[in-house]
Amino acid sequence: MKCLKLIITISVLLSLVIALPAFANNIQVGTPIITSVNSTGDYAMVQFNLSWSNSFRDIVNWDAAWVFVKYKETGNDWQHATLNTTGGNHTIPSGYTCSVGETGSAGMGVFIYRNANGSGSTSLNDVQLRWEYGTDGLADDAAFTLKVFAVEMVYVPTGAFAAGSGGSETSCFTLTTINTGDATTAPSGTGGFSGSAEGGYPTGQTAPANASWPNGYSAYYCMKYEISQGQYADFLSLLTDSQDNTRYPNKSDYRHTISGSFGNYTATVPDRACNYLSWADGAAYADWSGLRPMTEMEYEKACRGTLAPVANEYAWGNTNIAGSAYTLSNDGTPNATVTNAASEPTGNASYSTTDGSINGPLRCGIFAAGSTSRAEAGATYYGIMEMSGNLYERTVTIANSTGRVFTGTQGNGALSTNGNADNADWPGSNASGSDFRGGHWNFNASYVRVSDRLDAGFTVIARYDENGFRCVRSAP
Repeated sequence: MKCLKLIITISVLLSLVIALPAFANNIQVGTPIITSVNSTGDYAMVQFNLSWSNSFRDIVNWDAAWVFVKYKETGNDWQHATLNTTGGNHTIPSGYTCSVGETGSAGMGVFIYRNANGSGSTSLNDVQLRWEYGTDGLADDAAFTLKVFAVEMVYVPTGAFAAGSGGSETSCFTLTTINTGDATTAPSGTGGFSGSAEGGYPTGQTAPANASWPNGYSAYYCMKYEISQGQYADFLSLLTDSQDNTRYPNKSDYRHTISGSFGNYTATVPDRACNYLSWADGAAYADWSGLRPMTEMEYEKACRGTLAPVANEYAWGNTNIAGSAYTLSNDGTPNATVTNAASEPTGNASYSTTDGSINGPLRCGIFAAGSTSRAEAGATYYGIMEMSGNLYERTVTIANSTGRVFTGTQGNGALSTNGNADNADWPGSNASGSDFRGGHWNFNASYVRVSDRLDAGFTVIARYDENGFRCVRSAP
């Protein structure tokens, strides 16, 4: 009897070791195995263990693991595995559930999360995802290698929010309440936050070219952390030689630690946020992982949530920010911490004053260790980390015509032959239509405020030491 031959199994660990109640961390994927094969239906069950610390679900939102699978048939390149699109055809342990993220009609991955309110460390044994290997063109007796990836995400629910704070941030949006998912609805009236107009885009801006432009109102998942150096090294290692030549930053300064060559890239400090990412680098990672770029309005929603805006606020919701240079302990390890982090109500962020002599990005989620509040953790309303400072967030802008044609299509797991994202509506490799939000480690405090738009619509193609990336995906 012929059967699929899993000749090598490799678990992929994208771990971030932090400790803060209600904020998930330390996600781990066990070694995957094939438990059963249905040669009539041409599908197989991929089984693995999944765990992370301090998972949560409350009345506002929840955290989730975005899990996707890559496979490599012997003699061929790595490909994205197509998963079954019906959640019930995957096996998720009791107390948890999943929803499938589709691109077109293909299952790109699954979000796994709690099915009821609760919090605490979790360990899920024998998760099984149904892989439609026939759809991917594999024969019943194919020999292949599997890798399973998991990325921590946070659910941002549907709802109205404030674009702009009413403050004095550079080029900020005129305070407008976004109360509809139709991004072309012109703002009007005075019924919103602080008597602001309500609509689908900010007052004074040009309307997007389509109603489906992701304006932040509708639900989406956001990466909890900026792409780490370990994540980016794993991505590079699964590309073709021509693709990784395009996507490899090849830098060794400003705390960037990725090195290697075709098929084998590593990061000396894998938990550190990945700098030197151009727009095209980040978009390629998003496409490859089945995610997408976020818009600048989704950025503000992820920070502020549904709360009334605070003029000139940072991502943690107030205007208090640490004012002394940080000292690091165990730098370069998964347990790196800031020994002199600020305390409530003062917020923590890596920017020019606190960077001191560090001279580069910090470990993803570093402020969460020992923190008991949003401000101390530097966290957004929904529990997303480092949205103020550390590395620049790259977003799709509403400020120019190229950005306004974005429709929010999801990544399909594959890149062009030269390593670029292949979504026609996304800003391309020339970066036109992209911009920057949230500031970085080498900027002063005023530029890490939520509504600051110093570089709105500013096109930058090159890689810089302050630039990172964070992906999102529209909620299934």
